[in-house]
Amino acid sequence: MSFEKFGQISFTTQSKVGGDFVGYLERGELRGTKCTGCGATFFPPRAECKECLAEEMEWIKIEGTGSLISFTEVNYGPTGFEDDVPYILALVDFDGVEVFGRFSKGVPVEKLAVGSSAKVETVTFPNGQVSYEFLTA
Repeated sequence: MSFEKFGQISFTTQSKVGGDFVGYLERGELRGTKCTGCGATFFPPRAECKECLAEEMEWIKIEGTGSLISFTEVNYGPTGFEDDVPYILALVDFDGVEVFGRFSKGVPVEKLAVGSSAKVETVTFPNGQVSYEFLTA
């Protein structure tokens, strides 16, 4: 498996952790990484710790309810997403792991507020690509 299966449109095919990340998404799990040396957590997942430079990382599940840190409604889409607007980009904190992503198209921006609860779910698109999105909790 490679990283090219991630997202509606894949702009990157290679990543040190991409194959595992996509594999977890295909099993319905969103995961980040945690350094076994210093305990720092990362999303997107990393192969090396940027804090202590260790290379021993473990996969952690991102699940449950998170807290909405910030969000914006995108009305002008970048290349490949022009026909997808409007959509909502957000940053959600899941117990210290901050995850950047999109809200489901069914969530109206009027229902969102900083501090509100959100959950994450994995998505498989009709073309077989995989990703994740946020829902209100």
